[in-house]
Amino acid sequence: MLLAAVVLVSTLAAVLGIALTWPSGDGPRTTLSDAGVRYVSAQVVDTRGQSCDGSVEDVQPDGTVPETVDCLRVTARTSSGREVDVFATAGTEAADLPAGTRVTLEHYPATNGEAEVWAWHDVDRTLPLGTFALAFALVTTLVAGLRGLRALLGLGIAFAVLGVYMLPALVAGQDGLTVALAGSTAIVVVVLYLAHGVSLRTTTALVGTLLGLAMVTGLGVLGAHVAHLQPVTSEDTFALARALGADGVHVLRGVFLSGVVLAGIGVLNDVTITQAAAVWELRAADPTASWRTLTARGMRIGRDHIASTVYTIAFAYAGASLPLLLLLELYDQPLIVTLTGGAFAEEIVRTLAGATGLVLAIPLTTVVAAVAAVGSPPGSGTGGHGHGHAH
Repeated sequence: MLLAAVVLVSTLAAVLGIALTWPSGDGPRTTLSDAGVRYVSAQVVDTRGQSCDGSVEDVQPDGTVPETVDCLRVTARTSSGREVDVFATAGTEAADLPAGTRVTLEHYPATNGEAEVWAWHDVDRTLPLGTFALAFALVTTLVAGLRGLRALLGLGIAFAVLGVYMLPALVAGQDGLTVALAGSTAIVVVVLYLAHGVSLRTTTALVGTLLGLAMVTGLGVLGAHVAHLQPVTSEDTFALARALGADGVHVLRGVFLSGVVLAGIGVLNDVTITQAAAVWELRAADPTASWRTLTARGMRIGRDHIASTVYTIAFAYAGASLPLLLLLELYDQPLIVTLTGGAFAEEIVRTLAGATGLVLAIPLTTVVAAVAAVGSPPGSGTGGHGHGHAH
């Protein structure tokens, strides 16, 4: 049928795009890490406060650098039993590092007559973060059962595509738009069918998701063009552009578009699956309903979904951009100047492109699902894997 053909063509195009933009790995890999540094696990033995000379990192709001500042000296024992002294980063207090706390140190071996150097890196958070991740996996599996387990497996595959293909391809300078569309299409095809099963209902949701991704991508490209967005807007992006070489600025343009597409995947999956499930349930409740009737009824649900999801996506971006919002509070310049400049403009374009594509994906998915449901026997497309939201 037509829907299966759309999915098949999209999947083949994604596979072709991945093959054409797969990073070859030729040439030296650019890295921001110091050559020769080793990251060593250690345990805190003791901490003590003392006075240290001020540096540019301690600059005060008036621009002056204090002669001395309070700092925290940490004695840590490495896994080999050696005790070393390092200074923790500013803002770290003794109460944050009780004896036994696991930390990560940087070890610079002796070279060219220079003595070895030990430096503070960070607290070792492997155990707490691993525990949180395990708890999330257990709760998801217990509540959602096998479907939740399949969703977690799909999430793992999605991150594998991101880490093995998309990030290396972007670093290698491959076209960001091609990488984003190929990788995202592969992710949604695998994730939707794995989590929700192979059925006509899932296929209609997948088609809606692909249409939504296309709209988000187009809106992102349009927004970046008309707003004249520049990829280098902060010290971090400047450092990244330099590390990426002569094509660093061009690569960062692709990174922005990739971010727009990736940000839309999760919410698009949610709303399209919900709308498809709603339409199929309406069809089951009234097998004689026409596709126009199903569309009208489905959109009554869809409008509630739009209202709630717009808040979701807006506040998700707001939470991720909270440091930028704090800068907005501190900038002593007109609000419109701040919002339309640099990183703020990027976030606004990213949010509006994602939200607009999301809103448009709901009626498109509803129409596709209604036509598919009317054209198939009642109950043929459920597959027992749909889900719905109450609004």
